[in-house]
Amino acid sequence: MRQVYLDNAATTALRPEVINRMAEVLTNTYGNASSTHSFGRSSKALLEQCRKNIANYFKVSASEIVFTSGGTEADNLALRSAVRDLGVTEIITSKIEHHAVLHTAQQLQKEYGIKLNFVELDECGAVNYEHLKRLLTDSNKSVVSLMHVNNEIGNILNIELVAKLCKEYNALFHSDCVQSVGHFKFDLQDIPIDFFAASAHKFHGPKGVGFCFVRKESGLKPLIFGGEQERGYRAGTEAIHNIVGMDEALKIAHDTMDIEREKITSIKTYFINQLKQVIPSVSFNGGCEDIAKSTYTLVNVCFPIEPSKASMFQFQLDLKGIACSKGSACQSGSGQQSHVLSEILKEDKLKHPSVRFSFSAFTTKEEIDYTVNVLKEIISV
Repeated sequence: MRQVYLDNAATTALRPEVINRMAEVLTNTYGNASSTHSFGRSSKALLEQCRKNIANYFKVSASEIVFTSGGTEADNLALRSAVRDLGVTEIITSKIEHHAVLHTAQQLQKEYGIKLNFVELDECGAVNYEHLKRLLTDSNKSVVSLMHVNNEIGNILNIELVAKLCKEYNALFHSDCVQSVGHFKFDLQDIPIDFFAASAHKFHGPKGVGFCFVRKESGLKPLIFGGEQERGYRAGTEAIHNIVGMDEALKIAHDTMDIEREKITSIKTYFINQLKQVIPSVSFNGGCEDIAKSTYTLVNVCFPIEPSKASMFQFQLDLKGIACSKGSACQSGSGQQSHVLSEILKEDKLKHPSVRFSFSAFTTKEEIDYTVNVLKEIISV
C-alpha cells in the first residue's frame, strides 16, 4: 500500500541533517549544562550558542529566548504569568485559537476571575480589527492572544497591525506562532510583540522542544520551579540534543525558506485546482483557498458526501495510506467536531466531512495525484 503523509500541520518528519546533528550531540556532548566541570561547560556553551542562533533569526537578544518543552508550555508560560504576575485583568482572544490558548484562558478566568473577551470574526474566520480596537479601547490592563497562522484553516493574522494596536492601547500582545515559525520570517525589532510561542516539530525538528520569546524587562515569572535553568524562567535540565536539533532545523528552514515556499505553494495550488476539476462541488474552509491570505502549508477542504457516510471518510483515506486530519491533532482523539469549523461554518456544512491536508517540501506532485484519485474514487462510490 502506498503511504502519503499530508498531515504536516500536526507534525513534520525530521530532516536527515537534524538527526545526524542530534546523534552527534547525544554521543559527544552529554554533560549537564548546569555542571561546572568541562563536560558541563561544553554543554552550556553549545546551549547558549543555539540560543544566540535562534535569537538572530528574529533580531532579538539571546536572553529573550526561553527554551520550553514546546508551544503549549510556552503559551502557558506567557499567559499564566501575565495574569498572575503582571497585573493583567482581561484576556482578549478569539474562539478559533489553539486549545493551548483557549483552555489556558478559560482556566485563568476560573482561577483569577479575569474578564475574557472574544474578538469578532468574519465568515472566513478572519479577525475583525475594528472590533479588536473597540475591545482595546474599553479594556483595562489586558493581554491580547491571537495566533499568527491558524492551525486548522490557515488564516494569517496581520501580526504587525495587532502589535501596533496593542502598543497604542498599552496592552500586552502574545501570539501562538507554532504554525509560522520556520515558514515565515519576521523581525521583532519592528514588531512590538511581547511574547510568542514556537515548537520545533512543526519545522522538521524534534518533538518535545520549543521556545517562548519573552520581551526584555517584561516582568514575566516562571511557570515551572525547582532550578535556576533558563535564567530562572524554566526549571529543569535542558535537553541539549533536542535544542541542538531545533537550532539545526530552524537554520535549514531559514536558509531554504524562499525555495521551499515556492515549491510548497505550487503543490497547494495544484492540489486545489485538481480537486476543483475532479470534484466540482468541493469547497474550502476559512481563507485557505486564497494564497495571499493564508499559509502556503495547508488547505482545509469540505467534501460533498452524504452526512451518513461522513464518519467513515477519513478512515477510508487511511486505508489507502493517506495521512490527513480533521483538525488539530491535539484533539483528534476526542471525537468532537472541530471548534474552529463549528465557529465559522453553518450547520448544514458541518454535516459534511472537512479534512485538513498539510504539506511540506517532501510532498510530491505524484502524491497529490494519488490523493486526488483516491478522493475521487471514495466520493463516486
